[in-house]
Amino acid sequence: MAPPTPDSPKFDVTVRVGCSLAYEVTGSAMLLLNLRPIANRNHAIVFEAFTAGDNLPVEKFTDSHGNQVARVKLAPGRNLFRHDAIVRVSSQPDNHDLTDRTPHLPADLPPAVLRYTLPSRYADSDKLGNFAWEKFGTVEHGWPRVQAISQWLHDNIEYRYMSGRPDLSAWDVLQRGYGVCRDFAHLAVALSRSFNLPARYVTGHLPDIGCPDPEGHMDFHAYAEVYLGGEWHTTDARFHVPRIGRIKVACGQDAVDGAFSTIYGGATLSYFEVWAYQVARGTVGVGDPVDFTKRLDNSWTVRTDPV
Repeated sequence: MAPPTPDSPKFDVTVRVGCSLAYEVTGSAMLLLNLRPIANRNHAIVFEAFTAGDNLPVEKFTDSHGNQVARVKLAPGRNLFRHDAIVRVSSQPDNHDLTDRTPHLPADLPPAVLRYTLPSRYADSDKLGNFAWEKFGTVEHGWPRVQAISQWLHDNIEYRYMSGRPDLSAWDVLQRGYGVCRDFAHLAVALSRSFNLPARYVTGHLPDIGCPDPEGHMDFHAYAEVYLGGEWHTTDARFHVPRIGRIKVACGQDAVDGAFSTIYGGATLSYFEVWAYQVARGTVGVGDPVDFTKRLDNSWTVRTDPV
């Protein structure tokens, strides 16, 4: 089924998302960039633009998880990258259109989904089996168990901004008791897989629509999806409330598949800026300066586009 178009009545909120990155190169280097939103039932892209340095050669491909990846050979010195997009989303929260939350037996799962039941580098569910069954074994299998996992993580793992480390697995985070959104996502994925619930790691943009952030953080966000009733359902233990306006960029077994960039060779990320904010439809274009005076979100009020 083709994804809905930007003019679909279900999409009544306009969001601007993007990022600006700079890499300093001291030798030969190559990047894999995973920045573009992928086709999804929950959003529709109106316009987008991607620029890669000073006309650097870009090879685009779709990986095995459906992510849109760009492979770029870097030039010596400073390399600038920018992605900017106008996207339409629904003013309804996560999972509002999903009614079937029946869990599948492994024998009944589609073959392509089976890999999301297995342990992976950062979602090491093989180490969490005993803990998972002690904490959640008496909870009804399926969505009630997914929600119980999310609630426990939200209540018991402390969110510490800028505490993330690339070498920590779900097991490691459980031992230290705090982390960033990436860590919450890995734990939700790993604990779900402990019960043979297919779960995948997701990255994307999350504007503050109907949920103000007094700190004004804008960054790529990580969360999880679980497979129930033949569909993927969002679960986000970092917030544990349905959110509005998620724009999915990438997914996979863990952060290895969802990284916004993967560096090969002598390159260092020297500048990083991300934006995700609601705007009035037709007032902002890709390539315009990022102007937060035009921001409509970051409040409890949800404002929709005029019909």
